Amino acid sequence: MELKSWKTCWVNYVRSKQQNREQSRKWRRENKENIRIFESGATRDSNQNKLDYEGFLSPLVLKRYAEYMHKHRLQSDGKLRDSDNWQRGMPKEEYIKSAWRHFIDWWMFHRGYEGRDTIEEALCALLFNTMGYMHELEKEKLIIPNQHK
Repeated sequence: MELKSWKTCWVNYVRSKQQNREQSRKWRRENKENIRIFESGATRDSNQNKLDYEGFLSPLVLKRYAEYMHKHRLQSDGKLRDSDNWQRGMPKEEYIKSAWRHFIDWWMFHRGYEGRDTIEEALCALLFNTMGYMHELEKEKLIIPNQHK
């Protein structure tokens, strides 16, 4: 009797594995556009509807921006501020006023005139102010949904 029980368990186990494989194959056939199958047999969902940071961002720009941010960590009093200091928050009015100054510099360079620093500095500063302003907006959404000034 014990032997029959063991055999029955084994047969049921094998059948369930086969059914799972068949269900998995059927699901893959029905959803093949949503599944990527690699040469190794590994599978992943498709990238459809997923944010593509690697495609949306430029490592050249991010590297240059990080260099700009590092350069401006040194304060006029000689102290080095934390790299994420700006995330503590500043009034959006500070960001917009500064952004306009740097936008004018960028525009001046674009038109062939002299600006205050370089065109790259102006663009990095504009990026900083844009990110700071947006950071404040995103924080507001977390605190009070859909409330923007």
